[in-house]
Amino acid sequence: MKSLWNNNEAKKYKTDLDLRVYTSRLLGQESSLVLHGGGNTSVKSSATNLFGDEEEILYVKGSGWDLATIEAEGFAPVKMGMLLKMAKLEKLNDPDMVKYQRLAMTNPSAPNPSVEAILHAIIPFKFVDHTHTDAVVTITNTKNGEDRIKELYGEKVLIIPYIMPGFVLAKLIFDMTRDVDWSKLEGMVLMNHGLFTFNDNAQKSYEKTIELVDKAEKYLTNNGAVIDVTDDKTTIGILELANIRREVSKLKKHATISILNDSNEAINFSKQDIQKIAIQGPLTPDHVIRTKRVPVILRDGAKMDLAYFVEDYKKYFEENKTDETLLNPAPNFAILKNNGSLSFGKNAKEANIIKDINEHSFEAILKAEKLGGYKALSAAKIFEVEYWSLEQAKLKKSGNSLEFAGKVALVTGGASGIGHSIAQMLNAKGAAVVVLDINPEVEQIFNKADAKGVKCDLTSSSDIKSAIEIAVKSFGGIDIVVSNAGIFTPSENLDTLSDENWDKSMSINLTSHQKLIKQTAPFLKLGIDASIVMVASKNFPAPGKGAAAYSVAKAGQTQLARIAALELGEYGVRVNTLHPHAVFDTAIWTDEVLANRAKAYGMSVEEYKTNNVLKTEICSNDVAELVCAMAGKSFAKTTGAQVAIDGGSDRII
Repeated sequence: MKSLWNNNEAKKYKTDLDLRVYTSRLLGQESSLVLHGGGNTSVKSSATNLFGDEEEILYVKGSGWDLATIEAEGFAPVKMGMLLKMAKLEKLNDPDMVKYQRLAMTNPSAPNPSVEAILHAIIPFKFVDHTHTDAVVTITNTKNGEDRIKELYGEKVLIIPYIMPGFVLAKLIFDMTRDVDWSKLEGMVLMNHGLFTFNDNAQKSYEKTIELVDKAEKYLTNNGAVIDVTDDKTTIGILELANIRREVSKLKKHATISILNDSNEAINFSKQDIQKIAIQGPLTPDHVIRTKRVPVILRDGAKMDLAYFVEDYKKYFEENKTDETLLNPAPNFAILKNNGSLSFGKNAKEANIIKDINEHSFEAILKAEKLGGYKALSAAKIFEVEYWSLEQAKLKKSGNSLEFAGKVALVTGGASGIGHSIAQMLNAKGAAVVVLDINPEVEQIFNKADAKGVKCDLTSSSDIKSAIEIAVKSFGGIDIVVSNAGIFTPSENLDTLSDENWDKSMSINLTSHQKLIKQTAPFLKLGIDASIVMVASKNFPAPGKGAAAYSVAKAGQTQLARIAALELGEYGVRVNTLHPHAVFDTAIWTDEVLANRAKAYGMSVEEYKTNNVLKTEICSNDVAELVCAMAGKSFAKTTGAQVAIDGGSDRII
């Protein structure tokens, strides 16, 4: 591991806290040191209070902040005197610790201090860095872990036996270090937990972490703890992936995102002796709040394997509980025997966090196996953290009440116009979206953890199949299909209508929708409260002259939706249609086109845009709102419906 310290960059940071932010971010940039909010850092400084008195302050990472992106406001300012007095107490329960740490803060709007604030306070150095480094934790999680750490670092580090984080850990270290000469220590290794380094200089404290981790990495390599590289591929079918996600969603009692990890590392791990290495427990107890203690092992019968996991989890709870309440017993990740892994979350962010944790854990566990055997903490110790009141409080704060949380929506024609607005709104309301368009720019327009753009020719069945595979591997299944893609063909009367114009309209405005329904129907049958929303046109009930190719295709699309509603209803799949009219905030309606059309009708542009019963303009977002209503609770018991969104028309049938 190499230091990322940059002297020119560091010169920009003048205050203690600024430097603390800088080196914290350096640590956070390296995922093998900390992951998703893990680890914590601090700096001891001083501040002048309201009365002009100078106070010693510990600025410690606040709860909920990530070291990779932390800002100055992410550090909680806590009075050192109070923390040091708390360290001398014989007993202090965790809720009281949190309460009194908060009372000791000089800024009530700052986040809660880290649960390890007292520990940071008793370390007699200005800068303290705490990471959950993969390399060090890998070594500690072996059968002779403590002996190996001693072999590696000698007397330069203090070895702390595993104990719960919080006050009891701070108290243990406070007692262990009463007679310690801190100047002779380069760090502390917390067994099964992580690494502490410290110094009065920000650079030296940071680079001591890098140095000790680099030694651990080289130790692993020199002792044969190297992972074999394979090039295996998953063989599991995507319909089976959708079925697994449906069963997990049932157990969790809400729609769940399921992300497939079919990397070489994940597949390699899934081909090992899973019963030996995967069900011992997590790499560090901190992971349990995300991953649960162990995964479900899925072989050939997902439903049976999941049922076994639930019963086993309940048994684990009964064996370790005191007065806790059982959490949902469904798994948070799965090992697909010989095919990689799945991570389950209430949204894509949560599922990706679990996937990242797994990636690092797979590598560490396999290395530990080559170092003599992986050995996790006991189930009882893991249970303490999983049901720790402070960790449960974190989960409650991360609750998600968005309407489409955990759902997966596939939207066609989403690179621009109405489709773009629909995809954005579904995503904003919690859905993971897969957006299809023939325009390749869709892949840049939608390119984040919960929104993927896919270039797709919707007249091609193979293209649609490929897009569905991406959707299912990325998010687990399909719950909502918005069949929106279409074109408006040039205006031609019947006696001059070209075959090319007619065929193109039928192919894109009708047949492509049929292909999409055919390919997505098997997945919608496995979806959660599944629905199809057809975006047709007011040209179906009220066609105009010169629009035969367009209007007839839209009439066919509407009829297709009605038949789909009849055929898919028995599987709980709803199919509803909306008919937009005169939606002017799309790419085809340039200022010039609007001006010309308004002039042709003897109207101003504003009059033309509001030429309806309600005298209102229809926008893409208005259509998107109706799509969300049709896909959501408002239309939960409606199928086969058609709704116009046109401001009202004197041509209403």
